[in-house]
Amino acid sequence: MSNEVVTIITVLACLVVAVILFMGLWNMFRGGDPNSSQMLMRARVLAQFVALVVFLGALYFFGRGSGG
Repeated sequence: MSNEVVTIITVLACLVVAVILFMGLWNMFRGGDPNSSQMLMRARVLAQFVALVVFLGALYFFGRGSGG
């Protein structure tokens, strides 16, 4: 994988987390179903975990630069 692909994947992971977060906030502010809020919170936590794994993988494989 090239650095550009990893950059695109990390940006997409951030966007997915942000979209889920705003969906949850929107549901909360409009007084939506509490079960939907709970489901969105769980989805956000899972998306954050995936994003963290992607970030750490990118740092591990592509963050090695020439400084070592």
